[in-house]
Formats: sequence, C-alpha cells, structure tokens
Amino acid sequence: MKRQAAARRARRQNPIVPPDNVAGRAMVLVIAIMTFLSCLTLGAVTLVRDTAAVWQTQIAREATIQIKPVEGLDMEAALADARHVAAGYAGVQSASIVDRQATARLLEPWLGPGLDIDELPVPRLIIVTIDPAERPDFAAMRAELAGAVPSAILDDHRTWVDRLVAMARTTVTIGIGVLVLMLSATALTVIFATRGAMAGNGHVIEVLHFVGAEAQLIAREFRRHFLLAGSRGAAAGGVAAVIVFVIFSWWSSHNVATPEGDQASALFGNFSIGLSGYLGVGLVVVLIAVLTAATSHITVITYLRRIET
Repeated sequence: MKRQAAARRARRQNPIVPPDNVAGRAMVLVIAIMTFLSCLTLGAVTLVRDTAAVWQTQIAREATIQIKPVEGLDMEAALADARHVAAGYAGVQSASIVDRQATARLLEPWLGPGLDIDELPVPRLIIVTIDPAERPDFAAMRAELAGAVPSAILDDHRTWVDRLVAMARTTVTIGIGVLVLMLSATALTVIFATRGAMAGNGHVIEVLHFVGAEAQLIAREFRRHFLLAGSRGAAAGGVAAVIVFVIFSWWSSHNVATPEGDQASALFGNFSIGLSGYLGVGLVVVLIAVLTAATSHITVITYLRRIET
C-alpha cells in the first residue's frame, strides 16, 4: 500500500506523459494527414468500384450485331433478317436497328457533318437489349446469324465486361495496399512519438515502476493520452476528406451538360461516394484512433519489460 501511494504521489508531481509540445502537435498533424490520405484512397476506390459496377451493368444489358457491307448485299434486308433472328431468342427484350441518321451521327466526330453513308462501306449496327435475369444463348444465336447473314458479327461484350471486372478488382487491391501502407506509417509514427515521450520522462517512469506502479497503470496513461491525440488528428483528417468529397460532388452536380462535367461523370459518376463511402471514412477515423492507442500501449509494455529484464 505504501508503494502504491508513493507511486500515486510521484505521478501527481510529475505527469507520466508530458503535456502537448511541439513533437506532440507534429504527431497529431501527421496522423491528420495520414487519415486524410487514407480516406481519399478509400473514397477513390469506392468511386471506381461503383462506376465500374454501373459500366458492367450497362454493358451486360446490351449486345451488338454488326453487319459489314459486302458486294451484292442488300443491307436493309440483311438488317431485317438479323434483327428477326436475334428477337426470336429467349432473354432478348428488344432488337433495334441503328438507322442511317444515327449511324451518321456516330461517325460525325471523325468524318464531319453531312455524311452520306451510302457512299462509304460503313457497317450497320443492331442493338440487342438483354434481360439481366435470363441471358440468351449467344452461341446458338451466333451460329444462326452466320447462316442467315454471313457478314454479321455478334458481340456480346463479354471481353469488355471481363476487363472491367479485372480493372475493378485490381483497383480495389491497390487501394487496400495503399491503405495498409498508410496505416503502417501511422503506427510507426506513434511508436516514435511514444518512445520520445518515454525518453523525455524516462526517470519518472522508472521510479514509478520500481516503487510499485504496475505496467498496466503506466501503459493506461500513455494509451489515454495517445488515444485523445490520435482521435483529434484522425477526426480532423476525416472531416477534411469529407469536405473534399462534398466539394467534388457539388462541382459535378453544377457542371451537368458541360464538356468537363460529362467527361468526369462518364469516368467517376457524380463523385458521390454514397452512404457506404461516408461510413468507410468514419471507420477509418475510428481505426486510426484505436491503432494509435494500441500502438502506444504495446510500445510502453515492451519498454517496461525491457527494464525488468
């Protein structure tokens, strides 16, 4: 009891963890920056994943039949025959021929306005809309099209869908890797800060430990201090990341029907990370705060065990 009372008196006279100083404020700033970058990484991964899912859904809902012009081919009759073949399969919701005007508009960016497609060997297209719940037998459709219209080519966009899935998975994997690296850097920062704090008050810690203060008591003081510091830094970084996402979402919504807005929307949607994204930001903030406290706790316990041995 006397040793415990002496430990408490020593702790009151000399705080175990030194108050905030330049090093402590620098650590909070580093944690805020790491949290900000981690949240941005998580938000970017969420945006790419959601956009890739939308692209995949849109591509998977359509197939394209391309008919190449060949000598002696009646293009209009070939289009009608190919459309009839495609529409006859279960799982096909509709099959529509891209008319001459629409085909000319598709080529206008490259060949200029006023194009007469009859003067050029331009392929014609048929857009086949697919039922997501029941995909047609593309192998049988492709074989029947080859017999009815030999110059017809069926593209079910399977290659593009596979590439989008691979891209989304690769992006998520890279994002998780970057997130792990940032969390590791945060943990190393806390380790150095904890060791610095212990070095600055090492004599107090050793006296408390040798007069009877338990290692858990000393570690609890460090854990409380670094939990508060980590929470401040993580909260600041998380709020900054949310502000960035809100600004980008506002910019996207106010630049609809503009060239830059359309390009950004095509690539990243409306820059909204949604509820899951904001929940992920909150989870990153909590994770970094807990990681800060746990890292300081382990560092102190390891230090005290080294003193005992």
